[in-house]
Amino acid sequence: MKADLFIDKIEELVPVSGEGPLSGERQSTPFVIKGGAVAISGDRIIAAGERKAVLKEAEITGETLIIDASGKTVIPGFVDPHTHLLYGGCRHWEYEERLKGTTYLEILKKGGGINDTVRATRSTDDGELLDGLMKRLRILLKLGTTSLEIKTGYGLSLQEELRLLKIIKRAKSRSLQDIAVTLLGAHAIPSEYRDRREEYVQLMAGEMLDVARGMADFVDVFQDEGAFTYEEARKILKRAGKLGYGLKLHADELSSSRGAELAGELGAVSADHLTHPSEKGLELMRRSGTVAVLLPGTTFFLGSGEYAPARKFIDMGIPVALATDHNPGTCPIYSMAEIIGLSVRFLGLTPYEALVASTINAAHAIRIGEKTGSLAPGKQADLLILDAHSYVHIPYEFGRNLVETVIKKGKIVWSTEDPA
Repeated sequence: MKADLFIDKIEELVPVSGEGPLSGERQSTPFVIKGGAVAISGDRIIAAGERKAVLKEAEITGETLIIDASGKTVIPGFVDPHTHLLYGGCRHWEYEERLKGTTYLEILKKGGGINDTVRATRSTDDGELLDGLMKRLRILLKLGTTSLEIKTGYGLSLQEELRLLKIIKRAKSRSLQDIAVTLLGAHAIPSEYRDRREEYVQLMAGEMLDVARGMADFVDVFQDEGAFTYEEARKILKRAGKLGYGLKLHADELSSSRGAELAGELGAVSADHLTHPSEKGLELMRRSGTVAVLLPGTTFFLGSGEYAPARKFIDMGIPVALATDHNPGTCPIYSMAEIIGLSVRFLGLTPYEALVASTINAAHAIRIGEKTGSLAPGKQADLLILDAHSYVHIPYEFGRNLVETVIKKGKIVWSTEDPA
């Protein structure tokens, strides 16, 4: 097959190959090719591997764009499966308060927390919200994120959640990235429903799910202490499942609240956070194939020191993914590379486990693992060329953007040589 793009003389090629989300030894065993190559036709990968083998599959012509990747590393594009990227306002003042020792409850009393962003988002017009979202998407692209999930959750009313879904739809039509959409109407009980909690749960489990059909791929519920209860989350998610949504949970972040158990019972696509999962919950997740999406950036930013037990997940054979959890209150981090660095340092993942967690497993956490997340023949050509001679430099050079070239669907969409 004729190659439109040929990446040659790659110092270190890490294709992250394997069917389905990788778990246990399959997530832990590195597969690295020295002196490899990648051939692309249109938006698809022809072959990725040893140079001689790739040349047998791909025809190089005078029209083929050839990139010399000597001294470089090539990996799949990052996939970020948990973001709150659409919001209005800013909560930098909360950060200063935390640094002074102000507690979360005290910040809530001062008007902070999720409902602060809800107020700001509701008062921001569509154009400004869309502009802010597109700016954040461009930042992510330059940092190597080629696919991601975006949640609603700062509207918390039927009208406002629908408005956010429409804005995400507009962003999808303009963005270079693949975007999965999650309805997070069950992010918090909005202030106007504080004394009518059951009424809001019924709205979320009823009309909101009905209206969002066809606009959201997933439904997420924040089930935890101070958020939605096990029974409330189960009610919402069971109906969401019947309507055909993929299921997700913010689970066991603040306490052991049976979130992992519910995720396993319902066969959720992912359970996210998982700082305090129960043994029963982990076993149910393992049986159901639920992906554990870990968010070390949030723990780091909040300074709590309580990180998810990632090694236990690996040892049990639960597929582990990573995400930024980008949001304006508890984790304004954009970079998946920084999340990899945090996971190696604080979760105990190896650099390879963390890379798998940020590519193929993250893709499966938003149900796009069949088309992206690894450099397998026939898959979408989403990949990064890094200014480093080994993928280990991602966590090793913590804080530096190593991304030199971003290729999305076979096209160079960003490069340090042409940053515009």
